[in-house]
Amino acid sequence: MCEANAYLIKDQEPELIMEAVDTIEPEDGGFKLVNIFGEQKFVRAAIHSLSLVDHKVFFKKDES
Repeated sequence: MCEANAYLIKDQEPELIMEAVDTIEPEDGGFKLVNIFGEQKFVRAAIHSLSLVDHKVFFKKDES
Protein backbone atom coordinates (compact mmCIF):
# COMPACT_ATOMS: atom_id res chain seq x y z
CA MET A 1 0.00 0.00 0.00
CA CYS A 2 1.21 3.48 -0.83
CA GLU A 3 -1.07 5.75 1.15
CA ALA A 4 0.35 8.69 3.07
CA ASN A 5 -0.53 10.45 6.26
CA ALA A 6 -1.25 14.18 6.03
CA TYR A 7 0.03 16.66 8.60
CA LEU A 8 -0.58 20.37 9.17
CA ILE A 9 2.42 22.20 10.59
CA LYS A 10 1.34 24.36 13.53
CA ASP A 11 3.84 26.20 15.71
CA GLN A 12 6.69 24.33 13.99
CA GLU A 13 5.15 20.94 14.95
CA PRO A 14 3.31 18.58 12.59
CA GLU A 15 -0.25 17.73 13.61
CA LEU A 16 -1.84 14.67 12.02
CA ILE A 17 -4.96 15.68 10.08
CA MET A 18 -5.72 12.48 8.13
CA GLU A 19 -4.38 8.95 7.89
CA ALA A 20 -4.24 6.69 4.83
CA VAL A 21 -4.66 9.51 2.30
CA ASP A 22 -5.18 8.13 -1.19
CA THR A 23 -5.79 11.29 -3.25
CA ILE A 24 -5.00 14.99 -2.89
CA GLU A 25 -6.73 17.37 -5.29
CA PRO A 26 -6.38 21.17 -5.52
CA GLU A 27 -9.69 22.88 -4.83
CA ASP A 28 -10.78 26.47 -4.03
CA GLY A 29 -7.55 27.78 -2.51
CA GLY A 30 -6.69 24.56 -0.71
CA PHE A 31 -6.70 20.80 -1.13
CA LYS A 32 -9.31 18.07 -0.85
CA LEU A 33 -7.94 14.96 0.86
CA VAL A 34 -9.63 11.59 0.41
CA ASN A 35 -8.48 8.51 2.31
CA ILE A 36 -8.86 4.84 1.47
CA PHE A 37 -12.10 4.68 3.50
CA GLY A 38 -13.74 7.41 1.41
CA GLU A 39 -13.52 10.03 4.17
CA GLN A 40 -12.90 13.55 2.85
CA LYS A 41 -11.34 16.61 4.39
CA PHE A 42 -10.55 20.07 3.04
CA VAL A 43 -7.40 21.87 4.12
CA ARG A 44 -6.85 25.53 3.26
CA ALA A 45 -3.07 25.49 3.19
CA ALA A 46 -0.13 24.98 0.84
CA ILE A 47 1.90 21.82 0.47
CA HIS A 48 5.03 22.49 2.49
CA SER A 49 6.95 19.28 1.82
CA LEU A 50 6.67 15.58 0.99
CA SER A 51 8.46 12.66 2.54
CA LEU A 52 7.81 9.93 0.00
CA VAL A 53 9.86 7.23 1.72
CA ASP A 54 8.02 7.88 5.00
CA HIS A 55 4.62 8.32 3.24
CA LYS A 56 4.01 11.78 4.73
CA VAL A 57 2.60 14.98 3.24
CA PHE A 58 3.10 18.22 5.16
CA PHE A 59 0.83 21.25 4.74
CA LYS A 60 1.42 24.74 6.11
CA LYS A 61 -0.93 27.70 6.26
CA ASP A 62 0.21 30.97 4.75
CA GLU A 63 1.14 33.19 7.66
CA SER A 64 1.18 36.50 5.78
